Amino acid sequence: MRSDLMKKGLERAPHRSLFKAMGYTDEEIARPLIGVVNSANEVISGHIHLDLITQDVKAGIRMAGGTPVEFPVIGVCDGIAMGHEGMKYSLASRELIADSIEIMAKAHPFDALVFIPNCDKIIPGMLMAALRLNIPSIFISGGPMLAGKLKGKAVDLISVFEGVGAVKAKKITPSALKELEDCACPGCGSCSGMYTANSMNCVTEALGLGLPGNGTIPAVLAARHRLAKQAGMKIMDLLKRNIRPRDIATLAAFKNAIAVDMALGCSTNTVLHIPAVAYEAGIKLDLDLFNKISEKTPNLCKLSPAGHHHIEDLDMAGGIQAVMKVISKLGVIDAKAMTVTGRNVGTNLKNAKVFDADVIRQLDNPYLKQGGIAILRGNLAPDGAVVKQSAVAPAMQKNDGRARVFDCEDDAIKAILGGKIKGGDIVVIRYEGPKGGPGMREMLSPTSAIVGMGLDKTVALLTDGRFSGGTQGAAIGHISPEAAEGGPIALVKEGDIISIDIPAKKLTLKVSDQELAKRRKALKPFKPRITTGYLARYARLVTSSSTGAIFKD
Repeated sequence: MRSDLMKKGLERAPHRSLFKAMGYTDEEIARPLIGVVNSANEVISGHIHLDLITQDVKAGIRMAGGTPVEFPVIGVCDGIAMGHEGMKYSLASRELIADSIEIMAKAHPFDALVFIPNCDKIIPGMLMAALRLNIPSIFISGGPMLAGKLKGKAVDLISVFEGVGAVKAKKITPSALKELEDCACPGCGSCSGMYTANSMNCVTEALGLGLPGNGTIPAVLAARHRLAKQAGMKIMDLLKRNIRPRDIATLAAFKNAIAVDMALGCSTNTVLHIPAVAYEAGIKLDLDLFNKISEKTPNLCKLSPAGHHHIEDLDMAGGIQAVMKVISKLGVIDAKAMTVTGRNVGTNLKNAKVFDADVIRQLDNPYLKQGGIAILRGNLAPDGAVVKQSAVAPAMQKNDGRARVFDCEDDAIKAILGGKIKGGDIVVIRYEGPKGGPGMREMLSPTSAIVGMGLDKTVALLTDGRFSGGTQGAAIGHISPEAAEGGPIALVKEGDIISIDIPAKKLTLKVSDQELAKRRKALKPFKPRITTGYLARYARLVTSSSTGAIFKD
């Protein structure tokens, strides 16, 4: 056992003495030591209950003959960090999470690990650590929040963000917004739509690193606690059989996960995180792979913000396993891929069923013939840009508009809420990429304001930053290269015409090559906005969003 390095033999008597100082018995020390990575805190609603999930996991480990050893990890709440300087730290926290887990697992050589995430950057950060360390591992998320209810209608966090714009447009009153605020988030769990947290929890299940149900069983159900105990027991089986993350997360498994991503219509942030996780497994995923799989995989689910269903509805309809069973008929699922159940995907899917064909549509009745996400390219985004095409209105799939240019998110929000953006405009927000932001802020505040003010059918938004999974409308992000690296988005001027053609996967700045060359000569070098602390180091090390915003080798 790996843990023998710190507990076995005459020379390790001092080490055992320190374990005994914490109350561990000789019997507990002799057993396999299983690291339990708990991301509970009192900042994130999706994590407020993770201490309870952790206790379930530890019970499962003990039942199966192991000794759990818990340690913590940080987490940022994207919703609370949204719209201010705090959002610069969200994506940047992903690398710290992965690094800190590596430190803990290397300094204290556990035999296996159980990861307990629930929200946005914590999940990919933990996945990166698992693939990097490559010791037997399993994931058990805290589960999704239930949707709120207001006057018989399902509401959620995004309803509140969009409500801010609705108040500004005088569509609802401030008292109506307060009523919405009070009931949109009814309890613990990752926010209830197909936003980034739930997208990544579902991707983890599809990748094979979480048990069936990991992505969809609601946080408040007893089934979630039973699943946590099963995860604790299952890690002991994975340890016994020496099944490791890289045995599971193969190229075939990543293709499975991307296919599920497309069928569900997940957050555009998955296009950042999946390549970053794959990189830790020694697998390079080109952005064009997303389009190739999207062409074969229809969008079968319309979950909030794209539609009115929520994750609890997806769970009742059969969950991720049912989605995989449906799209497996298209040949986009590799049934031989191994999973943490100890069985392959094909075996797991034998009893999967769709119980609601409105929530999970059949192949002959998709919402879209292609997947939920599209990668766009063109002279404005030579290295790619990302859009959640399943959440874009038909009228905005092809659109030419006038550029309204802002060099930071804050100025754009003021213009939108101040009524300065009109139908036909294309809002361009730049210098918000991984290096330029720094930290690549999510743009939920401006996109929600556009929707709340009723402009989502006539106004598009382009950025080298990124969007929340809760974003809907013609919101195109991850434009690469970013402005801070001299990408073409830095050359856009107020009033330029930009052409968006999502079906053709094109994003074009209608300015001549000669004019762009002239503008490039006049472009001033980018001056970092933050020059001290972690974000300054992050900006120096981070790569393009087209490569998952990983650190340079």
